[in-house]
Amino acid sequence: MLKKRNTIQRQLVISAVRSLSNHPTAEEVYNRIVLDYPDISKGTVYRNLNSLVESGLLRRVSVPGSADCYDHMLTKHYHVQCTRCHKFMNVDDLAYFQDLDDKIAQLTGFRMDNHNLVFQGLCPECQIKEAEEKAAEAAEEKKAAKAAKAARAAKAKKAAKAK
Repeated sequence: MLKKRNTIQRQLVISAVRSLSNHPTAEEVYNRIVLDYPDISKGTVYRNLNSLVESGLLRRVSVPGSADCYDHMLTKHYHVQCTRCHKFMNVDDLAYFQDLDDKIAQLTGFRMDNHNLVFQGLCPECQIKEAEEKAAEAAEEKKAAKAAKAARAAKAKKAAKAK
């Protein structure tokens, strides 16, 4: 097997993924590198990301409904994604369930290498925003109901005067 050269571009790419540390997409990696190295091409960044994944120095994480992300953390672990703001992060303090790989292998006959699970839900920040929006919406509905009631009362008063 040919050993991959440790080029400057390769080092820039892995360094960008590590410094961003938020599971960046290829586009985000490119945008980070181009700030300091404006002559680097997207193709170079994409090729190096693929090469680093193939070499086992980075992991590619498929994210449902989003672009693939890159992870510098190579141990098996899980991820969580906010369905509202799309924040994507590691699930810390949860052991990898090797038994799940073993069970799937047993059921399917596949030799399992690993599994990738992305848990999805609402992050704490978005839960707060959602609660604030619901409260504002409820206040607005209450205000509209009060205005409608006042309008009905005024109409009734006007009708009573007309008699």
